[in-house]
Amino acid sequence: MFNILVVDDEPLICKGLSSLLAASGLDIDHIYTAGSGQEALDCIRMEEIDLLVTDIQMGAMSGIELMQHAKMAKPWVQTIIISAHETFQYAQMAVRLGARDYLIKPLNSEQFLDSVRSVVLKMDKPSPELSAYMDGNADRFRLEEPLPEYSELLNNLLSDTAGVLGTETKLRKLDELRLQGPYFAVIRIRLLLEEARREQSYTDRDYKLLRYAALNIAKELLDQEWNSTAFYSPDGEITVLIQWDEHSYEEPATGQLNRLEVLGRSLHYNIHRYLQLRAVIGISQILKGLSFMDVLNRQAAKAILWNREHTDHYVFYYGDFSWNNYAADPSPEELHTHNNQIVQKAKEYIDANYAQKGLTIHEVARKNHVSPNYLSYLFKKNTGYNLWEYVIKLRMEESREMILHTDLRRYEIAERVGYESPEHFSKIFKKYYGFSPSELKK
Repeated sequence: MFNILVVDDEPLICKGLSSLLAASGLDIDHIYTAGSGQEALDCIRMEEIDLLVTDIQMGAMSGIELMQHAKMAKPWVQTIIISAHETFQYAQMAVRLGARDYLIKPLNSEQFLDSVRSVVLKMDKPSPELSAYMDGNADRFRLEEPLPEYSELLNNLLSDTAGVLGTETKLRKLDELRLQGPYFAVIRIRLLLEEARREQSYTDRDYKLLRYAALNIAKELLDQEWNSTAFYSPDGEITVLIQWDEHSYEEPATGQLNRLEVLGRSLHYNIHRYLQLRAVIGISQILKGLSFMDVLNRQAAKAILWNREHTDHYVFYYGDFSWNNYAADPSPEELHTHNNQIVQKAKEYIDANYAQKGLTIHEVARKNHVSPNYLSYLFKKNTGYNLWEYVIKLRMEESREMILHTDLRRYEIAERVGYESPEHFSKIFKKYYGFSPSELKK
């Protein structure tokens, strides 16, 4: 069964779309509604949402921004965008962020339901190759390995730029690969096959199939929204090379590093979901120019090594570690101290700003010069709280004190603890305490 969240700042539209979904015949468990981006984001954080249907223009937080934040919170959430304007720029940005459809108001009921059915019915269907592997029919299909000369050229580029660029022939081959950039990043995927060996009786062919299936998962995710290529590395890992032109890199609403992190989490999630196999993902910085390919490759490989220190974490961004502060790789003690400082600073910032409307993990992470993914992991590990659970805890405790010891009205309390509407505040309060603000007051 699926959970769907409908978001629009017009209550009648939310109600109408919810009614259509309820009568659609789809296997829907819950239909949630929200009147703003912030309210929707709280719902995504607190509920198991499978599909987000959102308007694109909603005041403080646009549908594009909501989609970006939702992908950071739960990369597997699928999205359908609805808009009153057939604007190419909006549609282009929505597609690049992974939107499954872009519908124009006024909505045609059948068109809307067809779009939802198309998304929902594909959610649990892996590609035919993965299905064959999972069903034990692996012999039915042939492994189509990437062309050896293609992979060799790319691996040479990532390991020895000067050597690769030394001949006119190789330059022509690089041009054939359309590596124009000028901005590039590298993602490395290490499959934890030794861990799988302890749990399953895999043959050598099984390992080849798992690697092939993981490569196909990567390609399927990348084909949706990235100018990229995925191929095998000589060391048994999978490498993803991503590029941006000047225009796509500078689009302000996308946040390229955040998108890379979402991609990393999606890769880990889908490889584990379909192959029952853990993978460690290393993400490089973004640099300009083909001459930095070997640097990017080393960064992604080095980021993966931090799984040794954080064995319960699987997605690592090179820029999260203060390499320049140490003459050599930091010791476990130095790393522990550094991580504690990150969490303490984040906690102090949240303590001072939890009542701010529209507060997001992106803002807290930016103040700490660390990625949202790594901050979320550290905060949970060190405090026992999910970062947003901690924000809600502070807001609920403060609002409870106001209800019990002041004569402030519900809308005034909601305003003071950072909620856009008293209705949204009451919904969160009741979910947290088990009774409403008015019931507490009585």
